[in-house]
Amino acid sequence: MLETAQLVAGTWSSGGAGRDLIVVNPRDDSPVTRLPCSSPEDVALAVRAARAAAPGWAATAAAERGATLHAAAAAVEAGAGELAEIMSAEMGKPAGEARDSIAAGVGTLRQYAELGPVHRGRALAGDAAATDLMAVEPRGVVAVITPWNDPVAVACGLLGAALVTGNTVVHKPSERTPATGWRLVQLLAPHLPDGVLNLVNGDGPVGAALAASTVDVVAHVGATTTGRAIAAACARTGAKALLENGGSDPLIIDAGVDPRWAATQAALGAFANAGQICVSVERIYAHRALAEPFLEALADEAARWRSRIGPLVDRRLRDTVDEQVQLAVKAGATVLRGGSAPAGPGAWYPPTVLAECTDDMAVMRKETFGPVAPVAEVDSFEEALGRAADSPYGLAATVLTRSMSHAQRAWRSLPVGTVKVNAVFGGAPGGAAHPRRGSGQGFGYGPELLDEMTATKVVHLSAPPTGW
Repeated sequence: MLETAQLVAGTWSSGGAGRDLIVVNPRDDSPVTRLPCSSPEDVALAVRAARAAAPGWAATAAAERGATLHAAAAAVEAGAGELAEIMSAEMGKPAGEARDSIAAGVGTLRQYAELGPVHRGRALAGDAAATDLMAVEPRGVVAVITPWNDPVAVACGLLGAALVTGNTVVHKPSERTPATGWRLVQLLAPHLPDGVLNLVNGDGPVGAALAASTVDVVAHVGATTTGRAIAAACARTGAKALLENGGSDPLIIDAGVDPRWAATQAALGAFANAGQICVSVERIYAHRALAEPFLEALADEAARWRSRIGPLVDRRLRDTVDEQVQLAVKAGATVLRGGSAPAGPGAWYPPTVLAECTDDMAVMRKETFGPVAPVAEVDSFEEALGRAADSPYGLAATVLTRSMSHAQRAWRSLPVGTVKVNAVFGGAPGGAAHPRRGSGQGFGYGPELLDEMTATKVVHLSAPPTGW
């Protein structure tokens, strides 16, 4: 069994809270990781170490910081095999998918290694006898709190953007994938000066202590309830809150679409990574003209996906998913495939298709975060747009349509950060979006994340009066 350690000012040690957590393999309930939790004093020490290292790292040439990030990316790439094994054991992602997500993280580190040195301010048109400019500076100390569902790729994005712009970091990975985060930091830290990257470990209380500490940015990807608590903490301390939180992403299937193709897209969106993706399809609005063949094809797709997905991250999440499904059935939904947790060890849940769903059901209103495809039938594209927009979240949405006018209306009217037309996943690298409502705030990806990690200072330089 692996045992994690914390990193403070270049020194590895066990957490001092006197409280250990055990992570079990969601495939068979075997123990994987012992997690000694960091104490509030540990968190304070890590923040102080990051603060002490901040001036030197900020003064390091941008090109040197970029080169350092390139070296760190190479180390992660070299250690990807072991890292994928740990990730698969902790959260159940199949090993091949784990390697793919680590490769995406390596690519993100390299992207920021290139973008960081060319991130710049601008000159202003002012008095010809003076110099006016807007300079960008690191914000200082960034707390990075990352999720379990894609623990390497998400961490690489936030850590890479923070570090390459001259910030120092205190990182807390999810308590569900602590050894993945620990091993990632082991690969990154040797390429950085002591104190520039620090690691604390633990669950909610540790994250709360970090969010409430004297940092300059709290960057969090995870649940909406946690994000709101972080926003409240930042309002008290003055730190910037950078949040990508939950979603209940809709999929609209317009009339005239091939129902079997639509079913393959819906299945991919709902079942990939066992539905544990921030932008998974969480609710489906299918035009009544094609609903019957679409549902039949989606049920067939669910049967095919059953052997392709791993378990949910743990039984706690599985119980939440199953509770939402059972409540929907009691309220009138029909199970076309799956619909109940199997007996035996692990946190397995089958790909599930529900028909005759209504918007007041939890599977349509909340973030289920499991392999569940709830379907409601609509009579028009306008009805689908209205119902899709009626949500406390605003992360992403997908529209499958043959009509360019419908595609234009959809991306302009849906109140979300990302709209995808005729593909549930995909997009050019470097894309960034603003999540809305309960889904968060600020850019979480792309070149714009460098702007989030820096502050702009306006400078006016005039020559001293003559005769001094």
